[in-house]
Amino acid sequence: MKFLVGLILGVGLGIAVGLLIAPQSGEDMRAQLNVQGIPLPAGNLSDELRARANAALSQGREVYSRAKDEMSGIYNRTREGTL
Repeated sequence: MKFLVGLILGVGLGIAVGLLIAPQSGEDMRAQLNVQGIPLPAGNLSDELRARANAALSQGREVYSRAKDEMSGIYNRTREGTL
């Protein structure tokens, strides 16, 4: 019970302190982020990201397959006592 009271008190104090020391309102912060945000280049960005993700996925599958084959070989040799 003491833990629950401490947790609730800690969350409440954290929210209060956050509101008191916030440098600006949420609306002002969102406006600043819109102005200073990272501009994304126009064009085929999603196609490029999709191609890179697919390449990374196929590379990951290849590494997984090699590791699985190697570990299966080690396991089999260990079971047979030839390792």
